[in-house]
Amino acid sequence: MPLGLLALALGGFGIGLTEFVIAGLLPEVATDFRVDEAAAGWLISGYALSVAVGAIGLTAAVTRFNRKHVLTALMVLFIAGNLVSAIAPTYEVMLLGRILAALTHGAFFGIGAVVAANLVAPERKAGAIAMMFGGLTTANVLGVPFGTLLGQQLGWRSTFWAITGIGILALVGMATLVPSQPADRNGAGLRGEVGAFRSGQVWLSLLVTVLGFGGMFGAFTYSAYTLTAVSGFASATVPWLLVLFGLGMFAGNWAGGKAADRSVPVTLTVVLAALTVAMTVFALTASSPVMAVVSLVLMGGFGFATVPGLQMRIMRYAGSAPTLASGANIAAFNVGNAAGAWLGGLTITAGLGYASTLWDGAALALGALVVLVVADRLAARRHANFGPNFASAGNLPQQDEHLPKVHV
Repeated sequence: MPLGLLALALGGFGIGLTEFVIAGLLPEVATDFRVDEAAAGWLISGYALSVAVGAIGLTAAVTRFNRKHVLTALMVLFIAGNLVSAIAPTYEVMLLGRILAALTHGAFFGIGAVVAANLVAPERKAGAIAMMFGGLTTANVLGVPFGTLLGQQLGWRSTFWAITGIGILALVGMATLVPSQPADRNGAGLRGEVGAFRSGQVWLSLLVTVLGFGGMFGAFTYSAYTLTAVSGFASATVPWLLVLFGLGMFAGNWAGGKAADRSVPVTLTVVLAALTVAMTVFALTASSPVMAVVSLVLMGGFGFATVPGLQMRIMRYAGSAPTLASGANIAAFNVGNAAGAWLGGLTITAGLGYASTLWDGAALALGALVVLVVADRLAARRHANFGPNFASAGNLPQQDEHLPKVHV
């Protein structure tokens, strides 16, 4: 295993910690800055919006540069954002720090996925991407509980000082362990990266990401309410239940990467079907504490098992210009997060109950499965009709040294 993957995973851990730990510290931050809950909430929603902007805009701006240099520069920006948050004298400065850190998020995972895939043999690319995203899932399992505890014991600023330190370690690791990766050896440049979006399969991949991940995250957004109001758990047990959810995410991400290395289409088809079933069962049995715990873990596992395959699919169909498409897929994850949470809020407001968010999630996951099946059949049919030259036209991924063979 290349040591550079560990440096990328550490960077992913720090970024995941920055994204999620604020939720547990929001009351302390709001009290310190004397702002209400709605204003404090912008430290989360503003971050999410900035992730989408950075995933596309910042990635597009750096496509011509050496990918290793870009990643190290992004980590410097990440460190600066968290340092600003740690020393922020006002709410507005704190929000600025959150935005700076968030701009790093999308571009880091988008470009980092390409870098990780190029560090290993073709048959291990999805596993390498899964390892990088493993830092994000580890942040949920271990980082967020301990980061919240640190902030509650020593003040919320101490958590951001710790994240700044993690960023420095990741920066040193990437600078010393990740090999140089010049961008676009074929000379595609920004025009070539944008040209990848002429492929209908790239757009279908983005739609699968929005629907599939949106389904899981929309249900997860309101899981605390479901677990307490429907399943009957005490509020004090919810953090530990969410740790179990995080363990499911970690296991699913790892297993999904292994499976996607064998076949991306089969893996995504099976996992999206399983995710649909898991959320349906959760909705039907949410009143049972035992079934709720089992379903919660399975929802996290199958939800994150899609991540390596979804990232691999869009990179493959982007051909020899995968960087911007990879970043766009990170933006699609966040669009799905927002859309799923919005839809869940609508059904709750309509008086359908907290378990209705699980039905929303199952419906979105089923929609993702339908789009995926249609997309794979279209790709196979057109490949059969047009033959090998079809791939070179950008409709199927070209088989070069960057991208593994597609299984259809």
